[in-house]
Amino acid sequence: MVEAAGIDLLNLLLVLTLAWIFGLLVERVGYPALMGEILAGILFGPALLGLLHPSETLDVFAEFGVFLLMIYVGMEVDINDLFELGPQALMVAFGGFIVPFGLGYLVGVFIGVSIEQALFIGIAMAATSLATKSRILVDLDILDTRIAGVLLGGALLSDVGVMVVFTGVMSFVETGNVTPLGLGLVVGEALLYFAAALVFGNRFLPYVWSGMEDWMERHRFVDKTSAFTVALIVALIFAFFAALVELHMIIGGFIAGLFLRQAQLEPDIYEHMYDVMYDLAMGLFAPIFFVTIAFDLTLDVFTDSLGLLVLIVVTAFLSKILGSWLFTLPTKLTSREGLVIGFGMNGRGTVEIVIVSIALSAGVIGEELFSILVFTAIFTTALVPPTVKLGVEWLERSGELVFMDDATLEVE
Repeated sequence: MVEAAGIDLLNLLLVLTLAWIFGLLVERVGYPALMGEILAGILFGPALLGLLHPSETLDVFAEFGVFLLMIYVGMEVDINDLFELGPQALMVAFGGFIVPFGLGYLVGVFIGVSIEQALFIGIAMAATSLATKSRILVDLDILDTRIAGVLLGGALLSDVGVMVVFTGVMSFVETGNVTPLGLGLVVGEALLYFAAALVFGNRFLPYVWSGMEDWMERHRFVDKTSAFTVALIVALIFAFFAALVELHMIIGGFIAGLFLRQAQLEPDIYEHMYDVMYDLAMGLFAPIFFVTIAFDLTLDVFTDSLGLLVLIVVTAFLSKILGSWLFTLPTKLTSREGLVIGFGMNGRGTVEIVIVSIALSAGVIGEELFSILVFTAIFTTALVPPTVKLGVEWLERSGELVFMDDATLEVE
């Protein structure tokens, strides 16, 4: 047991060290650190050198890392800005879901797989990754721009939509049919969660914080660490109830972060909480997540199923950009902003990997299709940082990078 613990510790040490080194290297050439972290996972993970390997310890740390990252990102975003950008975010989420899902299903029909497998190909293509987009927006320092607000809102709504459809498809796989009542219950549970989170976070959470601060002041017990612990407990409560209605825990973390920002804490307590959340997420746990998502990549698909791999990757890449861009055209976003948002929506990351892993364990898809869809998730995720970076620079040159505090901001 001691030897096993030592191996796990060495594995963790190597993951963190390589993530830090490769993150610094890619930052030196002007790209976000997560690109280097994913590259480290591919080069030194099971796909190539095999120096790094999956473990339960890494899985736990990676899950906690993406959770902390989402809390931090929520603390960076003003919920009022998200509400103002709601129509644009909804259009992006709808376009970014319906076009890839439809084309993915048609690809499945074209290659002759079963209806269940075709549906999973569609869901995998429609998936997006709120966590990946959030890290990229943090790395590029553009969380206070209009495209960031639309991207976060669109990714959040898209994640919810994908989870709802995924639940419906799993019901179809398990029972052979899916009833309108069953799907309606899934949608209703998700809507109920968001309504309850909004009421609790907006109406009751500020009183919780106020009461806690009064109690600490009366007992001369002003402990910033305790305030951080309470914040983490609140975030875990949001995540727990998200999981109860079959939403991903990161959605709960993001929403908790939104309301922590609105809680009107004492500035020094909030700043301490914010700094600790940033250091834990960006300096320790999140890099583990971005290294380990590359562990599921199998390079055999390049020799055994190259044609199918290219077809699915190209369809996934183009359909997400096209769908997101087309549905921003009726809004007051510019065409360039819509295209850059399409680039940002294109990364699938953890959401697709979770979905196809469940499909594999349920026996719906085989290892070949699983590997192809995992590579699609990693490939599209890896392309998001350079494409969004180039897109942001393009918007800056054209004078169309709009900041949320810009007096000229117009929303529907």
